[in-house]
Amino acid sequence: MSNNRRRFLKNTAAATAAVSVPLFWKRAEGARQDANDRKTVASVGVGGSRGRYNRGGSIAMQASKLGQTIAVCDVDALHNFQFNAKFNNQLQTFIDYREMLDNVRPDIVTIGTPDHWHVPISIAALRAGADVYCEKPLTLTIEEGQRISQVVKETGKVFQVGTQQRSEYKRMFLQAIAIVRGGYLGDNLQAHIAIGGAPAAGPFEATAAPDGLDWNMWLGPAPEALYMEERRKMFRWFFEYSGGKMTDWGAHHIDIAQWGLGNENTGAVKVSGTGEFPSAVPENFDFGRWFAGNIALPNAFNALVKFNIRLEFANGTVMTVNDMYESEDGKTKFANGILFEGSEGRIMVNRGKLAGRPVEALTDSDWQKINDSVAELYGGEPTGHMQNFFDCIESRKDPVSDVHTHHRTMTSCHLCNIALMLGRELQWDPQKEEFISDDQANALRIRPSRPGFSA
Repeated sequence: MSNNRRRFLKNTAAATAAVSVPLFWKRAEGARQDANDRKTVASVGVGGSRGRYNRGGSIAMQASKLGQTIAVCDVDALHNFQFNAKFNNQLQTFIDYREMLDNVRPDIVTIGTPDHWHVPISIAALRAGADVYCEKPLTLTIEEGQRISQVVKETGKVFQVGTQQRSEYKRMFLQAIAIVRGGYLGDNLQAHIAIGGAPAAGPFEATAAPDGLDWNMWLGPAPEALYMEERRKMFRWFFEYSGGKMTDWGAHHIDIAQWGLGNENTGAVKVSGTGEFPSAVPENFDFGRWFAGNIALPNAFNALVKFNIRLEFANGTVMTVNDMYESEDGKTKFANGILFEGSEGRIMVNRGKLAGRPVEALTDSDWQKINDSVAELYGGEPTGHMQNFFDCIESRKDPVSDVHTHHRTMTSCHLCNIALMLGRELQWDPQKEEFISDDQANALRIRPSRPGFSA
């Protein structure tokens, strides 16, 4: 047990003994709406930061600077304790988000849980009357995207997805989109994406869950499983909780590529490719039966390790998704970024650069047009991603990373995974949102949830 957890348990025991009301239900005086009438915020999932578990704590703190945080909810009581300490222990504290929503009724909910919890908590928060900021990737399945899109439409609430490349990184991704859509690369557009490979490791040994962690609640809608640190801290490499690199970095780069190619409101019509699963996944494995709980896999990483996938769209554009991109002539190779190319040239964009001869050839007049286009794409001058969310809460306009275009992005991510799970080319109808004449593929659009945890 870590020293932090020992101190937490000792302090919690002392605090609980000192009050007649249980710690998790104590209503603090400072939790009332303050005089300037800022929006109240409740944050679900606040563990870790960038690069550790997830970014729940980071987005929760961003929201606290723009609104008034009144409640925190995390299945790990230590995370609750540490987050609450930043607010002088004035927050209402919960383990179960359903109890939080019943007792607090916040204006805004931020969600930074592991991926398999995003949609169930989002739907509950929307139906409780809150505007929602949820970390990416929003969905675990295609069907989840359909449901959350419908609930956002029904409730009329503002929903921002945490794909920060739409707002930040010196506007380079927005500028790349404006360059492509502005015709600077000519016709016959393609986008080649590299998002890195995933690790292959395991099987892992089960251990006792840390004191203060509700492991059953962490699992939630996912299949029942014994606790092991790898499932919790590296959940992205388990299909039970996420979609591997495809929905991790893919949720960012596929999003930008589809927007640049003009496919942000539609989907691919054909997907094909090759890939490699970890050795824990047998050849020709039946993922459908596994998701249904009829067969088992070892306690090891099971998401794709390597992949080269091609998606074709009805407008004639093409997108490839790769762990490592290498051009046919072998002269261009990269592990993370987006290469847009057309009949008149190509540009490369990632979080560190926007480069290519078409960029170098841009005049001051071109840049003015591009920056005007960026503002048009964004719906105004770009701001920080959380600021855009709060601005849209006031205006009631769609934020820059709206749920509907993100659903289309995630559908492409899921198409890639499903094609490699089945090991064959698939035809997709983006209007009906179903595979054409393929019952086996259509069955993989949805997964069962554990009883008591469905949205």
